Formats: sequence, C-alpha cells, structure tokens
Amino acid sequence: MRYLTDHDLARLLDSPMFHRIGEIADEMGVECYVVGGYVRDLFLERPSKDIDCVVVGTGVDSISDTATRIERPGIALAKQLARHLGRGANISIFRNFGTAQVKWKGQEVEFVGARRESYQRDSRKPVVEDGTLADDLDRRDFTINALAIQLNRNHFGELTDRFGGLDDMEDRLIATPLDPDITFSDDPLRMMRCIRFATQLNFSIEDKTQEALCRNAERIRIISQERIIDELNKIMLSPVPSIGFVELERSGLLELILPELAAMRGVESRNDRAHKDNFYHTLEVLDNVARESDNLWLRWAALLHDIGKPKSKRWDPVAGWTFHNHNYIGMRMIGPLFRRIKLPMDERMHYVEKLVSMHMRPQAIADDQVTDSAVRRMLFEAGPDIDDLMTLCEADITSRNALKKQRFLDNFRLVREKIVDLQARDNYRTWQNPITGEEIMQTFGLGPCREVGILKQAVKDAIWESRIPDDHDSAYQFMLQEAARLNLFPRNDS
Repeated sequence: MRYLTDHDLARLLDSPMFHRIGEIADEMGVECYVVGGYVRDLFLERPSKDIDCVVVGTGVDSISDTATRIERPGIALAKQLARHLGRGANISIFRNFGTAQVKWKGQEVEFVGARRESYQRDSRKPVVEDGTLADDLDRRDFTINALAIQLNRNHFGELTDRFGGLDDMEDRLIATPLDPDITFSDDPLRMMRCIRFATQLNFSIEDKTQEALCRNAERIRIISQERIIDELNKIMLSPVPSIGFVELERSGLLELILPELAAMRGVESRNDRAHKDNFYHTLEVLDNVARESDNLWLRWAALLHDIGKPKSKRWDPVAGWTFHNHNYIGMRMIGPLFRRIKLPMDERMHYVEKLVSMHMRPQAIADDQVTDSAVRRMLFEAGPDIDDLMTLCEADITSRNALKKQRFLDNFRLVREKIVDLQARDNYRTWQNPITGEEIMQTFGLGPCREVGILKQAVKDAIWESRIPDDHDSAYQFMLQEAARLNLFPRNDS
C-alpha cells in the first residue's frame, strides 16, 4: 500500500474525464465522488478498469420531445457528460436501477445517485431511497470499498474515509463498515465477496467479520448459483486460490456450495496407518497449477481431480488405505456437479472430465517402462490437451519427501521427452484406424454390437504397440485372426 495525500489523489485523477465530470456536477449544483474499488486500487497500486461515481443531490428536470420529467441525479449527470464529450461518447441508461454508464476513449464510468437501502429477510433485493454520501458509504460491503474522492472543482481530490478503510488496508484486513451480521444477512452474496477480496488481495478477514461469516453461512441459500459461481471463478483465478477455499471451509460455506470438496477433509487412521488429508492436498495441487497456468478450466480440473476419493476409499489390511478407480468415479461426478452449480455443460465440462479421468495415466506410465505404445495411447486420448494433462500430473506431486518428489519429476520428464519424440514421428492428432466399424459389420454380417468395438480396439492396440504395420491390408488380416478367436467368420459375399 502507498500513502496518498489529497494533493496526490488530485494529481492521479488529473484527466479530462474527471475534470469534466466535476465541472458538470458544479453546473448542476450536485456533489460527485469517485467511490469504491477504483479508489481502493489507487492506494494498492492495482490496475482498475471500473470507475464508479456517486452523485449526491436531488433529481433535475430533463426535457424530451414529449414531456418534462425529473431525472435521477446519476442519470442526469451521465447524460450531460455524454453530451459534452460529443460523438465519441456512448451512454447506456438503466432506469430501473437509476444508473447510467458512459464509455469514451477506452474509459468506462458508471454513475448512480447516492442512496440508502433496506432489505427484506427473504431477499437480497433492497428497497432503495435517495440518500446522502454518508448513507451511500454506510451501505458499502467493506471498509476498503467505502472510500470516496470528490470531483467538484473546489474540493477536487479530497478523500472521505468514513470507516477507517485506509487503516484496514494498511493492516491488510477485510472488515465491514457496519455490523457484519447485518451486512451479510441483508445481502449474503457479500460473504462470497468477502472471501474473494481476501483471496485476491491476500488480506486476512477481521475476527468479528469472520465470526459473522460462520453465523450467516446458511443465508447463502437465497443467492442464485449464477452469482455464487461468478465469485467462485474469481477466487479460482486469484494468484493463490487456496486462500479462498480455506476461508470457505472455515466459514461453513464450502459444505453448502461444494459438498463434494468438503467431503475430502480429514484424515482417518487404522492400525497406525493414515492417509493424507485429500482436501489440503487438493488445494496444494490447485496452487501448483495456478503458478503454471491462468487457464480457469485447468484450475477446475485441479480442484476436482480427487473428488472421487471419498467414495472410493477402502481399507486393505495389506495395502492400507486405497482409492482404486477414484479418477473414473470423479469423472462421473463432474457433469452433475457442473449442472448443479451452473458451470457450462459444453466442451469445457468435457475437458475437465477428461483431465480428471486421465490424471493417473502419466504416473502409471512413469512407474512402468515408458513404452511407445503406452504414450501413443495417452497422446491419442488426451489430444490437444496433453500439455495441460502433464501440468496437472506434475502439480499432483506434493510429497514432503524430497527424494521421492524428485524421482517422480524425473519420471515425468522421461514421459515428456517420449511425448515430444512421438509427436515428431507420428501424426497422432489425425490418426485414423484403418479398419472402421462399418467395414467390420459388413465383413461379418453384424449390426452394432460389442464385438465390433472389441475388434476395432484390438486393431488399434496392435498398431500402437507396433505388432502390425499401420496399413489397411495388415490391419484387415489381423482383424480376421482376432475375429476367429470370437468365432466370427466373414460372410461369403464379403
């Protein structure tokens, strides 16, 4: 955080846009302030695209072709600004919300009149009334967002910090301006925003605010999944996303939002043999992936790669705790989970399914002899996502044993080298089985059935394992041999 005087703030806001806004506010006889995240980010030296302005004053007359009406102050100032900026300015008006947005030369400024809000218990939609600047700052979610800089000429650059937001920024704290129980109960989405800001900024949550999160967690049920997932995705895209998931777990929100992830918490011990805590292991994997990639869906694959473990956990007196087939069980959980929390049910969901189902494959290859056939099969199934799969698998190495960890990494390096070699030699991305299902059905007089798939797979395996050449005649003869094992013989007319 940097320390800024009013003079410093005036210098940072010294632009035609801000000065023009202040001049129009003076002409209209209203006060105008830049508020919220844009002000916060000036002190935190973070880039910010969202500029929000609050206009304090009464409505003004707006003359149209048909009538004169009282225009709400935020909309009225935005209209005047767009008119002054000329043809290059675009204005969007949202009368139901009393807001307007002006776009000009790559800048976007949203205007709203100062207001105070009251809430009903069963809704996060407030009853809105005109208010003062103090009223408007009172309704803000967190102290660090309840900062305002005046734009009127005689007070240009003057900061209003009603709730000690600068002190909280210095202490790296997230706290609410008013009673946090009221703040979160009125609008439960603020609980998600609280954790999201703590994650993005690497701030701590103030004790009273944390306690209120726990008390009000159940209120999240009135928030739409679309709003929740928007905040979750912002947490996922943070530099260290595990911070957010630890806070979600501490507050009780995780069990309500992602019970599949919450089910991974804890360690069970039997006969002095314990498994690792799969929840914290998963968060470590997620952070490892986040250091390597900003791909949101690869991060989701990292978060969900082990969600099949609670359902697959078994105790074996010899082997200890096992999680057999947890990758396939987890893959089958992805679709229902995505549907429930309103993530996209398209190729992005299938991408996550693929990585979850295949995340054990490179390790299995590395543990065994790294053969061409095994790597070819993985390449073909992973397709263009092979690099992401390897990134996920390398991130999955979280052993505290340095020698063991290095051994895994060395093995994965061999797999990567084999991948590069085969990519240079094989045209695996466009490879087609020389024997089609239609040819098998025609040759043996079959309809669609299990045997057709068995024969196609047998031909593919034989080619990938270099047991037969990759050409139609060799594949056809091999198919006939394999068919005979299944008591299948060519039709007379084939």
